[in-house]
Amino acid sequence: QDVHLHQLDMSKPRDIFKFAKSFRESGKVLDVLINNAGCMVNTREVTEDGLEKNFATNTLGTHVLTTELIPLLSEREKPRVITVSSGGMLTQKLDTNDLQFEKMQPFDGTMAYAQNKRQQVVMTAEYAKQYPKVHFSSMHPGWADTPAVRSAMPSFYEKMKTRLRSADEGADTVVWLALSDAALSHPSGLFYQDRTPVATHLPLAWSKSTPQECAQLMTQLDQIANRFKE
Repeated sequence: QDVHLHQLDMSKPRDIFKFAKSFRESGKVLDVLINNAGCMVNTREVTEDGLEKNFATNTLGTHVLTTELIPLLSEREKPRVITVSSGGMLTQKLDTNDLQFEKMQPFDGTMAYAQNKRQQVVMTAEYAKQYPKVHFSSMHPGWADTPAVRSAMPSFYEKMKTRLRSADEGADTVVWLALSDAALSHPSGLFYQDRTPVATHLPLAWSKSTPQECAQLMTQLDQIANRFKE
């Protein structure tokens, strides 16, 4: 019964800044942040702020909410941030030259989403270095039977529906990362599947990025976010 709802559009950075400020000033404590909201828009759509919608929601929104709530998290004894990524990110190398998919021809929402999910894994590893007081993790929930999968990936859903996980099964590792002491025994910044840290690249993959590329992503996100900070 102790559940409180704050409605927030994660594609609107100004709204996220306002929400985070009001939450910081509310006197509430924050032990765990789970970044789960996301989208897969299959046509290239631009928000009223001039941001591509997948990037604005999945990457920039996650970055603004996370970094703006770090001060509150840092006050707690065992603070954690969990970002729900996707195994689809294994198909993507970080691309810092086209964050908003202006050069992607033709536009492919599934690939844009996978790029965003790669970005989230990189962001998690970078946050772990930047904010050592907080335990960061990203994770793949497995492919679960959710309304989002049904609407965003209908052909995938039809092929795979008998083998998909339940939403509860998909959430299991998120809850474990949020609550267990065992999760804290692992280093900050790792990527998990089924309560286990797993590799963020396939064997012999071409998808690895240099430290400079990872740092460049964070710099670009800060620069874009600052345009909307009042």
